[in-house]
Amino acid sequence: MGSAASLAFAGVAAPAHAQDAAEDDDSNVITVIARKQTETLQEVPVTVTAIGGDTLEKFQVDQIADVVSRVPALNVQVGGSGSGGQISLRGVGSSNISAAFDSAVAFDFDGVQVSTMRMVQAGFFDVEQIDVLKGPQSLFFGKSASAGVFSIRSANPTPDWEMGVKVSQEFEENGTVIGGYISGPLSDTLGIRLAGQYTNVEDYVELEAGTPAINQSRGLKDFVGRLTLQWEPSDNFNANLKLNYIRNENDGAIAHSDIDCGPNGRADEIVLLGGGIAVPSNASCDTNDGLYPTADPSATLVQQFPDGSPGQGKFKGTPFGETDIIFGRLKWDLDVSDTLTVSSVSGYLNLDAVDFDCYGYVGVGPAFNPGGAPVGAIAPALAAVNTAGSAQGFGCSDPQNATEQFTQELRLASDFDGMFNFMIGAFYESREIDFNTSQQAVNISIVAPDPVTGSTFDYFKKQNTKTEAVSLFSSVTLDFTDQLQLSGGVRWTDETKTSTISVPYVHTFLSATPNFIDSGFFSGPIKFSDSNFSPEVSLRYQATPDINIYGAFKTGFKSGGIDNSALPSSSLLGFDSPDPAVRQAVADSLRFKSETGLGGEIGVKSQFADRSVTLNVSAFYYVFDDLQVQNFDATTVQFETFNASQLTSKGIDVEWAWQTPVEGLNFSGALAYTDAKFTDTFITDPGTDGPGAPGPTGISGEGDPNSPFSADDTNLDGRTAARAPKFAGNIAFDWTMPMSDSLEFGLNGNLLYTGSYFTNEDTLDDLKQDSYVTIDGSVSVGDPDGKWRLSLVGVNLTDEIWINTSGGRPFLAGPGLGLTIGDDQVVTQNRGRQVFLEAAFKF
Repeated sequence: MGSAASLAFAGVAAPAHAQDAAEDDDSNVITVIARKQTETLQEVPVTVTAIGGDTLEKFQVDQIADVVSRVPALNVQVGGSGSGGQISLRGVGSSNISAAFDSAVAFDFDGVQVSTMRMVQAGFFDVEQIDVLKGPQSLFFGKSASAGVFSIRSANPTPDWEMGVKVSQEFEENGTVIGGYISGPLSDTLGIRLAGQYTNVEDYVELEAGTPAINQSRGLKDFVGRLTLQWEPSDNFNANLKLNYIRNENDGAIAHSDIDCGPNGRADEIVLLGGGIAVPSNASCDTNDGLYPTADPSATLVQQFPDGSPGQGKFKGTPFGETDIIFGRLKWDLDVSDTLTVSSVSGYLNLDAVDFDCYGYVGVGPAFNPGGAPVGAIAPALAAVNTAGSAQGFGCSDPQNATEQFTQELRLASDFDGMFNFMIGAFYESREIDFNTSQQAVNISIVAPDPVTGSTFDYFKKQNTKTEAVSLFSSVTLDFTDQLQLSGGVRWTDETKTSTISVPYVHTFLSATPNFIDSGFFSGPIKFSDSNFSPEVSLRYQATPDINIYGAFKTGFKSGGIDNSALPSSSLLGFDSPDPAVRQAVADSLRFKSETGLGGEIGVKSQFADRSVTLNVSAFYYVFDDLQVQNFDATTVQFETFNASQLTSKGIDVEWAWQTPVEGLNFSGALAYTDAKFTDTFITDPGTDGPGAPGPTGISGEGDPNSPFSADDTNLDGRTAARAPKFAGNIAFDWTMPMSDSLEFGLNGNLLYTGSYFTNEDTLDDLKQDSYVTIDGSVSVGDPDGKWRLSLVGVNLTDEIWINTSGGRPFLAGPGLGLTIGDDQVVTQNRGRQVFLEAAFKF
């Protein structure tokens, strides 16, 4: 990749040369597609971090979570049964629990927008470039780009035949990676590229000593395959087809999730049946050792799955996970005249993910009754398997997330010689999500299996959600002079969602109580609709060929919808009411509103010293309203989904690069200052007196019966947002030294600093992650022309373990049960140190 690669080597905001430099050397220019057209990174009025494919190869970056060390303002969490993960940027993101929420950071795969957060689990390979666009991008990327865009551009066919192969062995997690590609022309007009990579990690998650689990190391297998065809039959038409298949297998959806033992300093019991049964925890309370306490399921819970349940026939006695993704994209461009181009992007996604794990996270026998009564008198089925050291994991589920999505975008863009140019376009999305699962919320089968069906699950719930969205957008560019450009546009979006909930099965013991619905429940259609206008305006002034100054006003829109976390207990009971008003109220409680963002940024992109030094600085201020929030009550085991408050995110991004006078030696870095706070009333707990009750005088807003909050409410107004460190940054170097005409030595390094941050948005004193530093490095020898290379690569060399998210561990003890009140928290973490030895060949 020449100089472009050396500038992007650290994966920071890869500052690049201005457009004029292309006249001298095209390889010196990094281009991005931030406004649905190819522009140079230095000229586009958007804050973008660009990471070249060469960097991704050097540092074994093949997962979205691996990118965080290159983008200081980015946070990624992988794993879990709901959304499957979480991604946030500048302190703005979506819940890592609900699969109903779209991602606030849109995923753009080769020009196709995908909003499901489960895509953070998808690996990638053979990538040309990753672009991270910061701030709202709804004008050009649609309804789920309110916080930014994570864009992946895969490699295309080459003009000449070539083939590459790489093999690497990882020593910390005992992993093997084998990948390769073949690329070239099939004819004068048709090119092909076939790429694939297989990863097998034996010790992806290592369990703590004494954890009651068959697999003491949880493994991971991943395959990524892609076929690309590039067709250029004439000067005015080209088409590009990409077909991808991704297969992921693991030993359970719970990956790097540990237990923080809270202020009471002890590993709290799993409490079942209202305190009748307590199960000891096997957690060590050490969240820094990179070892995890995830217990296997209690034998009482997995004897029989309900008919049709996703795990039926797949569960073989231990937790598992499997995901299949088929993704296709067809893009074509037709020059209908010398000045007008029609472009089309068609996308298809089919994702099918099924997993099984136990979300009590811990549990080891023998269980006991806090009052001393025999376990057999309360839970006979549990008593039969209640041996010392036995696996007693509870809260198990087998969720299936099946998503099918089709998108179509059409654009007409001009290329006039004068000051005026335009782009108009239309977008259509059809998406269907089936989220089906059998769950253990009460774990009633510790008493006995269902006497009618024999099932040992509490219930089997299915939810189908269909989405249709239509967008029209247009943008105009006015070049008043060669130096001054004004551009702007607006996107109109109209979206409808229809969801149905069915519960084919409820355990007979539960359906006999007034607290649960009956088997055979069907909600009927629950509808949501919304429309939005998202305008954007930017002004760019090229002070010199090497200095661009810009300002932008932007808006963002993340669509609302229907929650899919409602349990067949209190959340759905009202659907059985004969009163239409009650049924409507229950349906309304499942809907959440759209989230919007508004603000802007100003910036300078500059180069000095014959463009050997690049310095880009931007300042931003955005306000996000109607935040989509989902919290979890660990004692009542209930989800709480709502819109709340307002978040204001402001700060400064600095990015730089230096091509030193020393041949082959380059430095680069980035610094992010972020001040992201809740700036309106945000009640996460209404307290014992209920919402809106009057409180004592002397406190702002208290004592007023009409006040929206009271003295014992938990109000996060003014608190810093989760996953928003005030300071974060990295510095990196890349040194390539010729040893002879046929031998080259390479040395690379990257240091990341992240300041402290809250890991949840539930209380004023949520768990905080302390500041930390990680170091990546690589050393290599190889052929200067890339024919072969032998590399030793270290990722997170200091073996730093940090927390991404936190939340109450399910089934905690409340007051009055004869046990210590529980305060354990589940914390999701990163992977530890990885050390690779890699051999790569190119022919």
